[in-house]
Amino acid sequence: MSSPKFPKITLSFHAELKKRIGDYFKQKGKATTGNFKLYFKAILLVVSFMAVYVHLVFFTPPVLWAVLESILLGCLTAAIGFNVMHDGAHGSFSPYKWINSMASNSANFLGANQYMWKTKHNVIHHTYTNIHGMDDDIEARPLLRLCDEQPHYKIHKYQHFYFWAAYSLLYIYWVFVTDYKKYFSRRIGSTPLRKMTASEHFSFWFYKFAHAFIFVALPIYVLGFMPWLIGFLSMGLVAGFVLSIVFQLAHTVEHTHFPMPDEATNKMEDEWAIHQIKTTANFATKNKLVSWLVGGLNFQVEHHLFPRISHVHYPAISKIIKKACEDYGITYIEYPKVRLAVASHVAFLRQMGRK
Repeated sequence: MSSPKFPKITLSFHAELKKRIGDYFKQKGKATTGNFKLYFKAILLVVSFMAVYVHLVFFTPPVLWAVLESILLGCLTAAIGFNVMHDGAHGSFSPYKWINSMASNSANFLGANQYMWKTKHNVIHHTYTNIHGMDDDIEARPLLRLCDEQPHYKIHKYQHFYFWAAYSLLYIYWVFVTDYKKYFSRRIGSTPLRKMTASEHFSFWFYKFAHAFIFVALPIYVLGFMPWLIGFLSMGLVAGFVLSIVFQLAHTVEHTHFPMPDEATNKMEDEWAIHQIKTTANFATKNKLVSWLVGGLNFQVEHHLFPRISHVHYPAISKIIKKACEDYGITYIEYPKVRLAVASHVAFLRQMGRK
């Protein structure tokens, strides 16, 4: 499908939001990027990841302890993705471009390709959120049906039971299948990729080989095939589930919308900012531990409206955005607890599973 267009409005809700948020940062005298707390957390997560990896591979503990450490490694993989790579890819980790590039580059070391990620996430998902045929994040066929426009298969009747298993496959499938599929097909879903530069081609293959050496070849050489397989699956399946469930709770719950453009004009009904609020949900925003672990992605509304503002500022700007939504009569979707968001997501899957 051709890219939908959002209506241009002179006195838009988005313009008012930007003014209010801009005024907040001017009054506080703060930069919109990360701060010392974020940098400390990033160093803590990366050092912890390296320490667990070295202990697992070179000082291998007993089997049960090794499995637990592999699970921890999966959690740290997701945490680095949420807290370091994600802000870096959006240019909000630091005011310095080279530091943002380093943070974003953590995706490459963890097995994903940052060029593919930035195109899929920053460009497509953040522009065309929850639009079938455009947003690749809601495309999980044939295992899952995530909007009314997608075809219904008999297996979908049970998707609210087996979704956790499907989500667990995300990391492994992403690293070993979908990145290559995008690379060779030169497209993400229906969206063509721009022509990659020579350095981007080199980076793709260099980091894919580096990841295969660090996380596949070296552990097999040191530990043997079966210990590696058990450890890698423990890490990969946990990372996949954590990454998946956080993003799914933000967009595929009972109250989020899945609007489509007008067939005649190819235009969306709402302006971009209102579209983002209608298609996005927050969860557990008062839980500081959850916010710390998921890099503020439980403040998904704030992130979608202002992706170039670091997640450390989301609790503060959420109050401004809520007030603006009240003033304009726009529903701000939020679940106070993780379990309520998960329950809503399961109910949504059950609904989508009906023929």
